[in-house]
Amino acid sequence: MAAACSFRSVAQVPPPLRGFARRGRRRVRCCSAAPPSGAVSAKLVLEVKERLEREHPGLPTGRNGRDDEEMILWFLKDRKFSVDEAVSKLTKAIKWRQDFRISELSEESVKGLYQTGKAYVHDCFDIYGRPVLVVVASKHFPSIHDPVENEKLCAFLVEKALSRIPLGTENILGIFYLRGFGVENGDLQFLKFLIDVFYYYYPKRLGQVLFVDAPFVFQPMWQLVKPLLKQ
Repeated sequence: MAAACSFRSVAQVPPPLRGFARRGRRRVRCCSAAPPSGAVSAKLVLEVKERLEREHPGLPTGRNGRDDEEMILWFLKDRKFSVDEAVSKLTKAIKWRQDFRISELSEESVKGLYQTGKAYVHDCFDIYGRPVLVVVASKHFPSIHDPVENEKLCAFLVEKALSRIPLGTENILGIFYLRGFGVENGDLQFLKFLIDVFYYYYPKRLGQVLFVDAPFVFQPMWQLVKPLLKQ
């Protein structure tokens, strides 16, 4: 059974970069604050839904739309049940999904880059039962690969990983496999996109990130990325 597979031996991060392994292996808390009572939560969900309908009637409805109560509740949790903040973040996320045509992404539509093996959803879950999204940095070549296609592949794989989340689990594990990483693989622009994806569009869905076999050449890139990381 897939859930029996373990990444314990794979995800051993070497200690070369000062402060790097600690931050790289840091577990991100996910919606752990105690929510309001069921009745209060339901009322807040309804309030957000009504505001989205009133203020943004052009947004799509249905799954991952402005009337998706499960999605609304998740964003409320992310925004500590602030209706104003949830409405703002949901509006941004739903518009992005619409403009990026997330619902139209498929393995066929991203086949060109998917076949490079630069990123994939692993067949196994981690030891905590989370889906695992693996990025093989040495196979990423920003000078050759189209940046828009890179973003589409990223969104497709995030959606695929989230679709595999079992009941009782809320987020996924990200593994950046950095063995063989070179200057030609560095892509600050894509990393900015990736950070925005998990902060604005899939909040609290990336439960933990492991950087595996990071070479010394990765250190300058890491120093550039650290200031961009949201809380």
